[in-house]
Amino acid sequence: MSLTPYVIEDTGRGERSMDIFSRLLKDRIIFIGTEISDQVANVVVAQLLFLKMEDPKKDVNLYINSPGGQITAGLAILDTMLFLGCDINTYCIGQAVSMAALLLAAGTKGKRFALPHSRVMLHQPYGGVMGTSEDIALQAKEILELKKITSSLMSRFTGQSIERILEDSERDFYMDPQAAQRYGIVDHIAEPSHLNSVSEKKSELPASV
Repeated sequence: MSLTPYVIEDTGRGERSMDIFSRLLKDRIIFIGTEISDQVANVVVAQLLFLKMEDPKKDVNLYINSPGGQITAGLAILDTMLFLGCDINTYCIGQAVSMAALLLAAGTKGKRFALPHSRVMLHQPYGGVMGTSEDIALQAKEILELKKITSSLMSRFTGQSIERILEDSERDFYMDPQAAQRYGIVDHIAEPSHLNSVSEKKSELPASV
């Protein structure tokens, strides 16, 4: 049973039904709301490439609520983000864990956001190792190589040293939006617009005597 909602849109020539993700794509919005698998990565990469063809200079908005997933799948998304050439606005809603946190940090500097109650978490790569001793050794080597790659990228995007990232990711390292902002994973904490307007109005009131 599909849980994908559909929306009805008035096109001027009548009504048209489309799934919600296609409707969001019309406004250059991509949503990653599951574990990052090869299948999910293929869909996201295809969406990114489509938006590049539509308008290579207009911003893309990537919303993330993901527990992480396959590193190679995540790197496919990340490389495509960097390949696009346009600005990528990233938003953490809910959670951005492990590979998802790296995608969050890979957004354009100054355009990376976390919503007020979201969570970000770093940890080292996991891998189920099976097979002969030679296979296990090769898989362990590959996991270490991927750890090196992801730590280097996180350092590049956040400005933190590789040594600190390696140390922090030895265990599950949780951050609230403020901590993620200090760490350099996001640039802003996205407050609802109506709260911003209330804060601005309060700041304009004269001080009480």
